[in-house]
Amino acid sequence: MAAWGRSRCLGPNLTALAKGRQVIGVDLQGHGRSSLGDREISLVDMGDDMATVLKSLGYSKVDVMGYSMGGGVAFQLAAQHPEMVRRLVLVSAGFSQDGFYPEMLPMQAAVGAAMAEQMKGTPMYESYMALSPRPQDFPKLLDRMGALMRKPYDWSGDVKKLTMPTLLVFGDSDMFRPEHVVKFYQLLGGGLKDAGWQREHMARNRLAILPDVTHYEMGLAPALAVTVIPFLDKAEKK
Repeated sequence: MAAWGRSRCLGPNLTALAKGRQVIGVDLQGHGRSSLGDREISLVDMGDDMATVLKSLGYSKVDVMGYSMGGGVAFQLAAQHPEMVRRLVLVSAGFSQDGFYPEMLPMQAAVGAAMAEQMKGTPMYESYMALSPRPQDFPKLLDRMGALMRKPYDWSGDVKKLTMPTLLVFGDSDMFRPEHVVKFYQLLGGGLKDAGWQREHMARNRLAILPDVTHYEMGLAPALAVTVIPFLDKAEKK
C-alpha cells in the first residue's frame, strides 16, 4: 500500500521485496485500477477493505507495509485486525494530523477539483488517466482527497492496538516533525530507556531514519528495501 494509494510508486523497492517473498500490491479506492465509487475516502474503511482483500485471497496472516497514505491504511488494518498481521512496516506515516509541519496543513486543505486542470502533465494525473477505469473521476478524487486531508485525526489511543512487531521508517527530511516521529516510537514502547549491555531492555519495535531522504523520495529510495527486508525476514521467537 503506497502514497496516494498506488503501489507502483514504490518502484524498484517492490522488485527487491518480491525477490524473497510474494508481494500483493493493492491500488486503494479511487487510485490506480480501483474505482472511486460513491463513498467518502476513509483510511479506517480502507483498513477494513484490506482485511477483506486478504480473506478473499485466502490469507489468514501476512506481513504488511504501507507508505504515506498507504501507511495510514496499514495502521488501520493492523489496529482493527491485529490477528491478520505478523509484522508491520509504516513508512512516512504519522499517527495524528499535528505530526505534519504546520505549513503542510494549508496545502493539504487546498486540494480539490479546482486543481485538476493545473495537475495535467504531472505523474499523478498521467497515471490516473492511464490506469483508472473512469478517468473522468479525477476531479472527484481530488475533492475527496481534500476532504480526507482536512479532517483532523489522532490515533494515539490506537497505537496500543499494534500488538505485532512494528518498524517505523521516516526520512530525515520527511514531512513529519522529528518530535512526532519520536513520540510515535515512544508510544510503541521504544526510546524509553537504554537497551542495556546484553540488550536486556531492548524495545520490541524499531525506528529507522533514512538519511538524505524526503517524504516524496521515500518510495524510490534504495535504502528503503535494505532497511525493511531484514525486519520482515526475522522469525518470531517461540
